[in-house]
Amino acid sequence: MAQYILRRLLWLFPVLIGISLITFVIMHLVPGGPWDREKQLAPAVVQNLNRKYGLDDPLWKQYLHLVANAIRGDLGVSYIYQDRSVTSIILQGLPKTATIGLLAFAIALGIGIPLGMAAAIKHNSWIDYLCVEFATIFASIPGFVLAFILIIIFSVTFHLLPTGGWGRPQNLVLPAFALAALPAAYIARISRASMLEVLGQDYIRTAHAKGLPQLVIYYRHALKNALIPVLTIAGPELGALITGSFIIEQVFAIPGVGRLFVQGVFQRDYGLIMGAVLFYAAIIALLNLVVDVLYSMVDPRIRYN
Repeated sequence: MAQYILRRLLWLFPVLIGISLITFVIMHLVPGGPWDREKQLAPAVVQNLNRKYGLDDPLWKQYLHLVANAIRGDLGVSYIYQDRSVTSIILQGLPKTATIGLLAFAIALGIGIPLGMAAAIKHNSWIDYLCVEFATIFASIPGFVLAFILIIIFSVTFHLLPTGGWGRPQNLVLPAFALAALPAAYIARISRASMLEVLGQDYIRTAHAKGLPQLVIYYRHALKNALIPVLTIAGPELGALITGSFIIEQVFAIPGVGRLFVQGVFQRDYGLIMGAVLFYAAIIALLNLVVDVLYSMVDPRIRYN
């Protein structure tokens, strides 16, 4: 297992190199630049800024300089945040984004797995139909649409929760549920399908024939094997939630990483874009590794050589 983890960690570096190259090429293919403003800057000012940040160098030289700095842990500086380092900007927004993401992930698991189990156990009953209807509806509603619906209901109509901002526990409720709805629907559907497959296995029928209590059969024997497909989607979902939902953070005015990334894209802040993309990619890759390791813990039959 240790060798497998080490090998996966070493493969992380070429993955990040490939992602950085693709991102770099796309950034410079898109029209515009970091100094484009409604009021155009003087050509001499633009020339001085390009010289200061090395943007007048050939593209290959800019990319090699970027990679060399990233290897040392330096993601560069932001062009729009007064020369602040990209690392400090990400670390400032990460706690807010991670708080919302982890809360949304807990809500998604707390809703999705029980609903999927209930639908499978009560297959073809009204409970099953109700759970499937829930999963279908919330899998079809975009997160930003649900965010506005929640704001209209709980903020504008009943005045129960704030429309946005940060700093109070009440500010977490609406964005967390807006983020959790889609993952909860996916997890419920996957849990239901996986649980139905497991409940049809021979060892489950044997457990019923031996007269074991229903709760023991469902939670001790069936659930553990049914969780393997759930883990497959839970890792990427957790990575997406932790690294932030761009639109949700914009809607609820949360000063997280996602909102900063959106601002960086619109203002062509090359340093912030590249730093955020590499940060997201590293988080997703590491969480996928965690999921693979958890496979062997949930199912002892899985071994990594």
